Amino acid sequence: MTASAALIAATILLGLAVGAGWTGATDWQVSHMLSLRVDESDPAFISFMQAASWIGGGTPRWIIVILLCGLVWHWCGPRCAVALGGASLLSNLASSVMKLGFGRARPDLIDHLDHQTSFSYPSGHATSAAVVYLLLAWLAPLRWRRAAWSLAGAMIVLNGFSRIMLGVHWASDIMGGTMLGAAFALLGAWWVRARGESRPAALRES
Repeated sequence: MTASAALIAATILLGLAVGAGWTGATDWQVSHMLSLRVDESDPAFISFMQAASWIGGGTPRWIIVILLCGLVWHWCGPRCAVALGGASLLSNLASSVMKLGFGRARPDLIDHLDHQTSFSYPSGHATSAAVVYLLLAWLAPLRWRRAAWSLAGAMIVLNGFSRIMLGVHWASDIMGGTMLGAAFALLGAWWVRARGESRPAALRES
């Protein structure tokens, strides 16, 4: 709980720093390296980035969450499925509320390569990737845990990279979203522990 509260506080503090303009120089440098080089990139690579971004938001994201809830139910029962689904929903709500609260405009360095209508901070895609895949990795049985953590790292990095490259987020948006998602992943893990054994039996299998 303490770590979750600290991450949520850090997300809010970063949002205040964003609003004060303290992250502007770093954000611009990162976007200059990524989004401003789109014209030099292979169209196939851009399509790949768009696909990676597409599965991280909207309807595809919730389809993945539902499927993963079924998977973790198989692994360790309904408590784990409720934790994953609930953490995903609550983090999405928190992200939406923070977007309205901070009201940060989207980057305007290039034409957006993904349609967006909401504010920029924190990134909902980054929030979702962190909460879903970090919690999935924690809930994975021992024999799958290394692969699950590798998947979590890959999805978080790929998702963040794609959002900046497509011109729809600043780096600080991604950082804020990742911290927010990690906070809710920890809350989900805490809830599973608090409602059962120190670790569900299915998760201790080798």
